[in-house]
Amino acid sequence: MKKTASRDEPVVPDYVYYWEKRKDPKTLAEIKGFFASKKIETLKRRMCDMGRRMWERQFTDGNGGNLTIRVGENLVLCTPTLISKGFMTPEDICLVDMEGVQLAGSRKRTSEVMTHLAIMKRQPKARACCHAHPPHATAFAIANLRPPTCIIPEAEIFLGEIGMAPYDTPGCPNTAKIVGAVAVDHQCVLMLNHGVITWGKDVEDVYWKMENVDSYCRTLWIASSLGKPLETVPAPKVRELIGIRKALGMDDNRENLPDDKLCDNSYFKPGNK
Repeated sequence: MKKTASRDEPVVPDYVYYWEKRKDPKTLAEIKGFFASKKIETLKRRMCDMGRRMWERQFTDGNGGNLTIRVGENLVLCTPTLISKGFMTPEDICLVDMEGVQLAGSRKRTSEVMTHLAIMKRQPKARACCHAHPPHATAFAIANLRPPTCIIPEAEIFLGEIGMAPYDTPGCPNTAKIVGAVAVDHQCVLMLNHGVITWGKDVEDVYWKMENVDSYCRTLWIASSLGKPLETVPAPKVRELIGIRKALGMDDNRENLPDDKLCDNSYFKPGNK
């Protein structure tokens, strides 16, 4: 009898960086070796790839936007200041501690890393962050208009309810405090008069969420111009989507809301003055 060929079990790629507790490098030599290690070099290249995607999608212009990956209890990779995200190389990436002190890298770290660190300190599931200025989502932030919920399944699953953070000067301590507090319960936050920040399990995940939110806001803008009320997914079906979101490891603070509150988009009246 002919033997059936064995087949590997299909998998979903896992790009999460896992570190050992209380094993962060301490000495200068240890930090230097860690920063040049194969695993960290792989993450640096991935950050450059995500930066290029951000630039190609016009989510950033000039030297805008930044990326971070947490790689230890007290260690975070981050993009440098004053560099186009479309043309970074692994040699440009920085290493900081959770207080923002730069530990390695030849280029100066971005001042906005403090906002990323504020999120990571408050939300243990935040292992990476992406900040950018995607035009359609940033337009909602400028208009101080929260995108409605219960419209598109993918947005419910991968974004959940989008948070809104009041404006303060980019890079200042109060901005970090404000955005960090909002991001505890929201994986995507519109920063009023500024842009968008997302957090998630790895750097590709947070870039995807940036794509998700800009596409969602663009679709909402187009649909709102058609002269018809926006249709919503029924609340019981939205609960199914929240269940899928949770099964993927993402929390949702709306799960205990009553049906009449879960999909309440009464505030969303585009074009009204």
